[in-house]
Amino acid sequence: MKLYKIFFVLLSIGLLTSCENELEVNPTDNIPGELAFGSEANISGILVGAYEEAGQQATYGGRLQLMTNLLGATNESFWRGTFIQPREAFTKQLLVDNAFVDGVWSNAYETINQANLVIDNIATVTSSVEEKNRIEGEAKFLRALNYFDLVRNFGAPYVSGQANTQAGVPLRLTGIVDYSTRSEIARSTVDQVYAQVINDATDAYNLLPESNTFYADRYAAQALLARVYFQQGNYPAARDAAHDVLENSGHSLTATYAEAFNNDVDSDEDIFTFQVTSQTGTNQLVNHYASELDGGRGGDVRIEQAYLDLFTDPNDQRGNFTYINPANSIRLTLKYTNQFGNLIIFRIGEMHLIRAESNFRAGTTLGLPPLTEINALRNRSSAAPLLLLTLNSFALERKLELAFEQGFILHDAKRTQTSIGSLAWNANALVFPIPQTEMDTNPLMVQNAGYTN
Repeated sequence: MKLYKIFFVLLSIGLLTSCENELEVNPTDNIPGELAFGSEANISGILVGAYEEAGQQATYGGRLQLMTNLLGATNESFWRGTFIQPREAFTKQLLVDNAFVDGVWSNAYETINQANLVIDNIATVTSSVEEKNRIEGEAKFLRALNYFDLVRNFGAPYVSGQANTQAGVPLRLTGIVDYSTRSEIARSTVDQVYAQVINDATDAYNLLPESNTFYADRYAAQALLARVYFQQGNYPAARDAAHDVLENSGHSLTATYAEAFNNDVDSDEDIFTFQVTSQTGTNQLVNHYASELDGGRGGDVRIEQAYLDLFTDPNDQRGNFTYINPANSIRLTLKYTNQFGNLIIFRIGEMHLIRAESNFRAGTTLGLPPLTEINALRNRSSAAPLLLLTLNSFALERKLELAFEQGFILHDAKRTQTSIGSLAWNANALVFPIPQTEMDTNPLMVQNAGYTN
């Protein structure tokens, strides 16, 4: 049952306390609330559990990225795998009972619930103000991250300059311990969800330390804000947030493009990743994008010639960052060849692209002039410098740099109001359906346009 997932880490803490106490530990589904939330160690344990939940295969463990990549894919890649759920995304014919979509929804809300429980009980943390702030900041970062991906995938696209009263997703901001007594909540507007994401991420930025090992720090929150503002078309705010990360986080581009990927430990470029080891975590991107020799299924996503044709410079390392699977002669991306490699959520390359395009649109040169910045990024990949920039230059450069990562093609099309193949940017088929399980259990839920239950 979802209800008791929060107690897994708590039980582990109890078992490590003493062998004598181990014999007296109640079953996890009987731990009363006053014990679950009555100690700082337990609150910390719930937070660790929230990270673990967020890194599950259904969301940031890879399936969220895979499904958004495929929903934005046209002739540059091809789904050749046997799983029907990703095929529905690739063909833009998602069904309301799609198990991958259902997993994104349910796993994101499970993570949000655990973050809510930490925030609700933050007064339990009394060891120091710094520790209290860190724990609250991490919980708010995780809540903001999950709500952002929920609203931009299950809600109608955000449109800059309008009220954005279109349906978003339900905002649940208090934790639930007993799911049998939960109250149902209707969908908030897209604007309301974005406002909550920005509030949480801003709080996280103010609460978190500048460095925090492999957990979220203040610059992870700022990178999230940069991505959110960019999606809104709030380019001055996106520019400023990306600039802060670039100037102050201590992260920088790796020396080569290849060094940014397939790392067991975070590289200099990584702002925030979900950790994967041989004992914990999952990397579904490797599962679906890699050859059998690299721990994958042989390459469910095939790279097409149209993708290679995007690269006009034969020396561009990004265009050559592919390989042929010897088992089936399929061309695959080299971004996912380490089954225990960390899952990148934010990296410096994206921040350079956000700052450069935002400067260009705003007519500013904060940090670097846009052409200088784009050429510095291209130089890392041995690509020839550009002589001039247009808005189309940024769209192409984002494709070249960020392919197969976070569904950027899909969300860029919605931001810039450009088509995906023959589909308009605001087509119903480019939004996930509300899962059938949610429609069946929530009488206040309204299905997205274009889908029938």
